[in-house]
Formats: sequence, C-alpha cells, structure tokens
Amino acid sequence: MTKKSKKVSQSIITMTELVLPHHTNQLGNLLGGQLMHWIDICAALASAKHSQRVCVTASVDRIDFHHPIKLGNVVTLTASVNRAFTTSMEVGVKVFAESLTEGTRIHTNTAYLTFVSVDEKNKPVETFEIIPETDDEKRRYEEALKRRRTRLEQRYDSN
Repeated sequence: MTKKSKKVSQSIITMTELVLPHHTNQLGNLLGGQLMHWIDICAALASAKHSQRVCVTASVDRIDFHHPIKLGNVVTLTASVNRAFTTSMEVGVKVFAESLTEGTRIHTNTAYLTFVSVDEKNKPVETFEIIPETDDEKRRYEEALKRRRTRLEQRYDSN
C-alpha cells in the first residue's frame, strides 16, 4: 500500500487576531503567553488539516520575540506543515503585527512546533507524507529534519 501524500499548500492556516486590552501587559504590549496560545492553536489547525485527525502538541521550539506587538495591532499568524515524519509533523508559524492606523506591518515571531496525530483512543497514528513544491517549502522541509535531529538528541541527552 502506498502512503498517501499531500502538498504543503494544503496545510496552510491563517488566523487573524486583534490585540485587545485584556491581551496586554502593563506596557500595552501583547502578553507572550497569549501569543504562544495563538501560535499553538494555529499550528494545531495546520497539523489537523494535513493529517485529517486531531493532533496534540509534542514540543515547542524556541520562540524569540523580535518586536513588541502593541494594543490595537492586528496579528496575523500563518502556519503550515514543514515536514511529516511517521506520526509527527513539524509545523512552522510566522507572526506579523500590523498597525492599521500607521499602515505598517512587521514580522515579529517565527516558531516551530511538533504535533502528533492521534486516533480516537489518543494513540499516535501515521500521518500523510508532505510534498514541498516551492523553493521556500523545500528549504523548510530540509531544515525541519535538522531541527528534528537536534530535538531528539536533546531529548536523549536529558534522559
């Protein structure tokens, strides 16, 4: 039996959120935890779209905060599966903040998360292979394998 495959473009999810006062800290910046929550949801949807199953977060790679996201900014998160392994998938998320009043848009964050497809009993199940088509998708596909090796090495080193 040949394993079914899907294109990276078939996993893309875009979410848009408005930064409201209850999302901010005392400086009027988006709380890091709130942004991480949105990133996790966006990535979970991309992995579920790819695998056609419920997916659970297995790991979150480093998230750097390059620029503050301000109260009133529109936050756009775009996620897609970078690479699929047996039951897991690496999902990349890009975050942009836009000020509609100033007419500016800035890339604020990139995050990589690993999700696992699960069945009705919450047991890991195989997922579809992924087919990168564009040069950027092919680059992210190759880099995902390097990040996976690093994650696995770190996991084994900590045991």
